[in-house]
Amino acid sequence: MLEIAVQDAAGARTALDAGADRVELCQALAGTGGLTPSAGTVDAVVQAAGRPDRVAVLVRPRPGGFVYDPEEIALVSADIRDVVRRGAGAVVVGALTAAGAVDEDAMRRWTDAAAGADVVFHRAIDALPDPPAITHRLAELGVHRVLTSGGAGRSIDGLAVISEISRQSAGRVQVMAGGGVRPDDIAALVAAGADAVHLSARAAAVDSSPAGPGGGATGFDVTDRAIVAAARAALECARARV
Repeated sequence: MLEIAVQDAAGARTALDAGADRVELCQALAGTGGLTPSAGTVDAVVQAAGRPDRVAVLVRPRPGGFVYDPEEIALVSADIRDVVRRGAGAVVVGALTAAGAVDEDAMRRWTDAAAGADVVFHRAIDALPDPPAITHRLAELGVHRVLTSGGAGRSIDGLAVISEISRQSAGRVQVMAGGGVRPDDIAALVAAGADAVHLSARAAAVDSSPAGPGGGATGFDVTDRAIVAAARAALECARARV
C-alpha cells in the first residue's frame, strides 16, 4: 500500500491519480507534523477520493507532544466522530502518558468514537522506549495499523526497529513505514517488513502573492505528481522482488 499525506482535495486527486492507494489528510503539515483538518476539507477530500477506504484523517488537536489532558481527549473524540460521519474510512491518532506509555484510556475512547472505522496509531509510537513491544497491545486496543519511522528521524535509518515491529506484530496490525521517505528508500522498507509506506511527496508552489505582515511565509506546499509516481513505481518493483 502506498499512502500519501495531503492537505487538500487537489493534493488528494493528484496523489490518487498518480498511483496512491490511500491519502492521509491533515493540515499544517510543515512545521507541526500535521493537525486536524477543517470539516470542509474533509468533505472535499472524501468526495475526491470516492471511497472511504481511500481516506484517513489525522485527528491531532495541537502541535507538540502526545500527552493530552481530559479536555483535549474529549475534543479528539468529538473530531473523530465528525470525520467518520463525513465519510473517512480511517482516523489517525496517538496518545501517551507522562510516564512514557500508551494512554490506553484515551485510545479506548477514540476507538469507540471511530465506530468501526480503521484506527491508525501514528508516530507517537516512535516516542516510546520500545516500540516493537507495544504492537500486540495496540492490536488489543483496536488499532488496525501503526505509522512508524522505527524511532529514527527518517525511516530508512530505523530499518532494524521497523523489522522488529513487523515481526512482533505478527500480522495483527499493519506496519506502515513513514518519516522522511523517499522513493529510493521504498525497496529497503518493504524488505524490512513494512506492509505500507507513507510519504508527503511535497513540492513548493510558485506563489508570488504578497503575504504581508501577519500572513506568514510566502508560498505553500503542494502534492507533487512526479514524486508520487516514482514512489508507486518503486513500490511495484519492491513487491516484485518479495
